[in-house]
Amino acid sequence: MARRESRFSQQVLVDTTPMPDHIPKVEEIGATSAPLFSAAYFIGDRCRAYNDDFMKCKAEANGRGELECLKEGRKVTRCAASVIKDINTHCLKQFTAHWECLEQNNHRLFDCRKPEVNLNACVFDKLGLKKTIPGAPEDQTPVHLRPQQIFSRYPGRQWQANEDGTPILDKN
Repeated sequence: MARRESRFSQQVLVDTTPMPDHIPKVEEIGATSAPLFSAAYFIGDRCRAYNDDFMKCKAEANGRGELECLKEGRKVTRCAASVIKDINTHCLKQFTAHWECLEQNNHRLFDCRKPEVNLNACVFDKLGLKKTIPGAPEDQTPVHLRPQQIFSRYPGRQWQANEDGTPILDKN
């Protein structure tokens, strides 16, 4: 057994070294994990080109891309912040309902399908962004549109559907 007392640091460490001038400045997003998780597919839809540039830069840098890829990383951050801002402007009620559900349910998407359907519809109608899951089979119904979720704590339909399977959305 260790005889030394445990030490925990409660201080926040901030690096005060300024960034080089050639790297564009950007404000941090300032969101916790639940809102970012809720908006992740929409961020991916709008910011795909910036994400691809950043990942390509990181791959070409062979593990030493911290400074070389900051410019591309800042573009990704700026794009993600614009998506969050647009969702807050146009779909605040649906967005808040979805990320609060995620927060209360340990970030389990299958427990939050009803607010997710409402958020997806609002974002598509007002911003033109859609939720697509990369690598999902094209001949199957996407998991977020299936009327029954296998792992949900709430058996049965997670949202109401028309006869053709399209969701009936809350107009709230």
